Amino acid sequence: MLSYIIKRLLRGLVVLFGVSIVIFGLLSVSGDPATIMLPPTASQSEVVDLRRSYGLDEPLHIQYGKFLSRAIRGDFGTSWMYRIPAGKLVLEHFPNTLQLALTALLIAVVIGIPVGIISATREGSIVDVLGLGVGIVGRSMPSFWLGIMLILVFAVTLGWLPTSGKGSIRNLVMPAITLSTGYLAQIVLLVRSGMLDVLREEYIRVAYAKGLRDRVVYLRHAFRNTLIPVVTMVGLSFGRMLGGSIVTETVFAWPGVGRLAVSAVGQRDYPLVQASVILISVWIILSNLVVDVLYAYIDPRIRYDE
Repeated sequence: MLSYIIKRLLRGLVVLFGVSIVIFGLLSVSGDPATIMLPPTASQSEVVDLRRSYGLDEPLHIQYGKFLSRAIRGDFGTSWMYRIPAGKLVLEHFPNTLQLALTALLIAVVIGIPVGIISATREGSIVDVLGLGVGIVGRSMPSFWLGIMLILVFAVTLGWLPTSGKGSIRNLVMPAITLSTGYLAQIVLLVRSGMLDVLREEYIRVAYAKGLRDRVVYLRHAFRNTLIPVVTMVGLSFGRMLGGSIVTETVFAWPGVGRLAVSAVGQRDYPLVQASVILISVWIILSNLVVDVLYAYIDPRIRYDE
């Protein structure tokens, strides 16, 4: 297992190297940040001086080499907007995004798994139809539209919840629901499909023949054998939530990494964009690694060392 983890981490470094090349290349062709940072009345000499001060007048391969040498040491440079280290700024906003993602994941798992199990064990009933409805509707709703609808209903019309920002637990309710809805629907559909397949297996009939109760058969035998795809879904969802929270954080003005990255892109703040993308990439790589390690504990037949 240890050798597998080391290999995965080394592969993760290769992925990060590729991500750094892609994000650096995209930023380099996105436009001249000097034209945004300076007023329209700025002279050409002022533009040239600003580009020189940030090293933008150097060849791209030299700029990338300097960026990579600093990034290896954890230094992403100073944010051009905020005038503080970009890495420090991203890490300050990361707990807010993590709080939002964890809350959304908890909602998706706590509601999605029971709904999927109940829907599968009552196939064809009104409960199953409602479960399928939750899955289909949740998958089809754009997160930005759902967020706006929640604001209009619960903040503007009813006045129950604040519209935006971060403060009390009430500020977290609507962003977490918005972010969790799509993943909740995926979990419902995945659990239902997996449970239906397993419940038709021969060993389930054997379990019933032994006189086991329905609850024991459903949870100990059927659901346990659907855990691997569910764990995969949950683990990958948690990784994607950090990147996918960009829309939700923007709609609700949530002070996380996603909203910070959006503002950085608008201002062409290269160091801040690079730091945000690299941090999210690291989180996704680690999330995938944790999922793979969990496989061996869920299913004893899986042995990576072999």
